[in-house]
Amino acid sequence: MSENKDPHVAHTSESVKFVYDFTEGNKDLKDLLGGKGANLAEMTNLGLPVPPGFTITTEACKTYLDSGEEPVELRDEVSAHLDALEKKMGKKLGQADDPLLVSVRSGAKFSMPGMMDTVLNIGLSDKSVTGLAKQSGDDRFAWDSYRRLIQMFGKTVLGVDGDLFEDALEKTKETKKVAVDTDLEAADLKKLVTKFKKIVKTEAGRDFPQDPREQMDLAIRSVFESWNTDRAKLYRRQERIPGDLGTAVNICSMVFGNLGPDSGTGVAFTRDPASGHQGVYGDYLQNAQGEDVVAGIRNTVPLADLEQIDKKSYDQLMQIMETLETHYKDLCDIEFTIERGQLWMLQTRVGKRTAGAAFRIATQLVDQGLIDEAEALQRVNGAQLAQLMFPRFDEGASVEQLGRGIAASPGAAVGKAVFDSYTAIKWSRSGEKVILIRRETNPDDLDGMIAAEGILTSRGGKTSHAAVVARGMGKTCVCGAEDLEVDTKRRRMTVGDTVVEEGDVVSIDGSTGKVYLGEVPVVPSPVVEYFEGRMHAGADDADELVAAVHRIMAYADRVRRLRVRANADNAEDALRARRFGAQGIGLCRTEHMFLGERREMVERLILADADGEREDALKELLPLQKQDFVELFEAMDGLPVTVRLLDPPLHEFLPDITELSVRVALAESRKDANENDLRLLQAVHRLHEQNPMLGLRGVRLGLVIPGLFTMQVRAIAEAAAERKTAKGDPRAEIMIPLVGTVQELEIVREEAEQVIAEVVETTGVDLKLALGTMIELPRAALTADQIAEAAEFFSFGTNDLTQTVWGFSRDDVEASFFTAYLEKGIFGVSPFETIDKDGVGKLVRDAVAAGRATRPDLKLGVCGEHGGDPESVHFFHEVGLDYVSCSPFRIPVARLEAGRAASHSTGSDHR
Repeated sequence: MSENKDPHVAHTSESVKFVYDFTEGNKDLKDLLGGKGANLAEMTNLGLPVPPGFTITTEACKTYLDSGEEPVELRDEVSAHLDALEKKMGKKLGQADDPLLVSVRSGAKFSMPGMMDTVLNIGLSDKSVTGLAKQSGDDRFAWDSYRRLIQMFGKTVLGVDGDLFEDALEKTKETKKVAVDTDLEAADLKKLVTKFKKIVKTEAGRDFPQDPREQMDLAIRSVFESWNTDRAKLYRRQERIPGDLGTAVNICSMVFGNLGPDSGTGVAFTRDPASGHQGVYGDYLQNAQGEDVVAGIRNTVPLADLEQIDKKSYDQLMQIMETLETHYKDLCDIEFTIERGQLWMLQTRVGKRTAGAAFRIATQLVDQGLIDEAEALQRVNGAQLAQLMFPRFDEGASVEQLGRGIAASPGAAVGKAVFDSYTAIKWSRSGEKVILIRRETNPDDLDGMIAAEGILTSRGGKTSHAAVVARGMGKTCVCGAEDLEVDTKRRRMTVGDTVVEEGDVVSIDGSTGKVYLGEVPVVPSPVVEYFEGRMHAGADDADELVAAVHRIMAYADRVRRLRVRANADNAEDALRARRFGAQGIGLCRTEHMFLGERREMVERLILADADGEREDALKELLPLQKQDFVELFEAMDGLPVTVRLLDPPLHEFLPDITELSVRVALAESRKDANENDLRLLQAVHRLHEQNPMLGLRGVRLGLVIPGLFTMQVRAIAEAAAERKTAKGDPRAEIMIPLVGTVQELEIVREEAEQVIAEVVETTGVDLKLALGTMIELPRAALTADQIAEAAEFFSFGTNDLTQTVWGFSRDDVEASFFTAYLEKGIFGVSPFETIDKDGVGKLVRDAVAAGRATRPDLKLGVCGEHGGDPESVHFFHEVGLDYVSCSPFRIPVARLEAGRAASHSTGSDHR
């Protein structure tokens, strides 16, 4: 077992402490005590009403997962803490007359709602249930608690199919002709306990354990093992949570919300997690235990109703919520139970929130003086900003509204209705967009929730499983749409006389809770309109969000070191990029200028077998290229424009060899073969490549086809001269692609400098055009010190660099086996999405150091897709690049993340 390195933990080399009382920990020990345990300890230290208990550390879990056995010291430590708990409570675990009952709950460092195991009411048995009934004066409560224990223990610890318990419960309700389980009487629940025990015996091959300590030990082991369940692994991959953290286990003395109408349980937020607005937000359920609320199986009442139900507990809860938010300086998510008028705090954590809420709350907390601007910047991220830039529904559209639920997680989602996770996954993999519709979701639905565009449930509230998980994933979600009758067995949903069958298109609005039949048209996001200069901060809700985004973006721009450029190939894209805050163009792909009508000119150029033909083709292309650059330099006047010389895989500009062969064969069979087609086919055969991505492209094409690169350089130079003459400020940079050796760059550079000198002499305009290269081959990165001798700048082409380092063809592998690699945990995320720091990143890091050792003033940037990826931007800041370049739409994301990377605040992790 690895030695615990946490500086807050006292230990010796001989022993490690595996169990901590709630009075011993604090909120900074999340690595050791998990988020739940650390925060229970913190609330205890604050003097808040927390039921006594203790936490088994993540180190114990990791030891168990590594060896298959608990640490030898663990049992004795648990016994010592249990003994202390029993003395504090004045009762023993599971004793017959007045039993102490405990809950056994998971609690990892990062919140994983519903992904791991929890067992309540540990300590109940055939003997102690009568003692609990006598002590509480409520037979129904005691037998309800016992059936809950057998149900949870059977499912989570003994692996019994949970539907067997649910079916037995439903049949009992049908027999008694009641709608909800709270209408069942003690005698009904007693019979249900007998049925549940028979299910356990049949399915698990053993009796339900009557020894309370055996119950607790087995539940602890089950929580350890739940760290590696498929659903937990999937959630960690989705949320990028490391797999080696392990989970803590919290043993907490039970308090009961199911003791009658003066008892209950609830979940509260110190601010609205969907909008960020201040107020009273949450759900409350009378006569219930905590799992009833988050499972969404019974519809709750709004937290505000608690003021009428139990004014004393409501006032105390409001005061505690204010205390916690001020202490944590953030939105807090709170679980509580009221036992016969006594309020108990069961959990608090920094709450998950939607993207819009994240920006609003961050600025609100600044205005309240709780955090500074640097911390506010750490409270949001690029993924959230990207989400805010998605379109929203056009509320003025003429569409049929089916119903309305609770706006649990915003967004505009459209897709075909599906009623189980398997179908959601199957249809989405075949390219269909789907909406997963359930009565309520549970952790087993995680795969389907990930696959779906959005989630719709007829039960549950803002704190249900569906709502919490959807917000964490940034998925659109509408919960508790009570007018919708969901029939998962018949795969349909009915609303009045309207029937929605599986496959019918529905639209859900996670910002309003509205549900529509059919596809609703969308309109631009107000955040996009702000970035494009069409919207300003005002008074309404959308303007309030824009104001929050504006403030945080302004701070990010002030503190960031990385400049942000755009990948743009024409004036229209360049102008849009500039509106989005681009500080130049980092990649202009000139091959995109040769598509459409110009393709035939390039084809003639490539296939030309005589100098005259080639020169004619180049003369025809030159004025067109020059005009392209004039427009681009005008759009980006005063800002750098990096123009990459032609870099297409050759097959993109040649006729398809199969189609051409068939055409020639058919013509020959008709004896009317076209001489030009025959000549073309011979040339295509001569130039055909098995792997065009590794063939005649980039600098190789420029060296093999005389005049190609010099034509482009001349067009760039003449366009720059024309703009200067027109009093413009063109700042062109010429980039040579796919260089693998300095000799290639030296040859092209010499030719380019000669052309530029000719244009200077002809026009009389002084031009200073930087010449550099892309680093997109491993050899280029490994010989960066040599290449820097001939380059004034490097731009890392991380798309090709990833392909060549990994030996992956991006066009093929993502569709063929990446899904399997992600599912098996080989990748946490695609290396084409986020840079592979250990492999590709090491080459980038080493090339930066080697290049600058040769040329200290070497300008360094990146122009692959990674330039707009939030996590990758932090890496590029760390290794010392000067700029990142990305698509226009990703520029705000890159600006924000560049600011976050530069900010010295450690911030908070809102994973």
